[in-house]
Amino acid sequence: MKFLLLYISFLLLGSKPATSHAQSANEELLDWNGSKRLTWADYKGNVDRNSDAAASTTTYLAIEYNIKNSNFSYTIQSRFSKTRSWGLHKTAYILSHEQGHFDIAEVFARKLHMKMSEYKFNSKTYAKDLKKIYQDILDEKEETQNDYDRETRHSINKEKQAEWLKKIEKMLEEYKDYADY
Repeated sequence: MKFLLLYISFLLLGSKPATSHAQSANEELLDWNGSKRLTWADYKGNVDRNSDAAASTTTYLAIEYNIKNSNFSYTIQSRFSKTRSWGLHKTAYILSHEQGHFDIAEVFARKLHMKMSEYKFNSKTYAKDLKKIYQDILDEKEETQNDYDRETRHSINKEKQAEWLKKIEKMLEEYKDYADY
């Protein structure tokens, strides 16, 4: 079983970047990387003994955007938190399920990049427009994470788990052109 805590950082337009937990604890965060899979050594958080979960993976999906001299730019981050993630039953099978959560976060980082790259900047509505784009992606991401856990029964249903891992790999491939955020 699994409990997924999502922390989302959203820096407002026109403001000086604030120091967030993600920035101040940068050394404890791992950027998503297709050639580096999570290991149990990455899980440094304290086990929640009140949870019936076998493990918990915390991811951060952050976007920062800036407007300067009518130029619009943004950066996106998809990261794993070592100190907020923990494992009680540390098997390869459960780690694979947890990696699926991190991979789903990456899918939505890519989808966010796609939506942001399609956005036509409007100086009058950009704050509302960008907030909506971000919130829509977050809502879809949360729904997908919940579907993953519900359909696999937090990895207990091995057949569904195998199907989902293939589905996640297909989604990563589908949005590979947007991996350069």
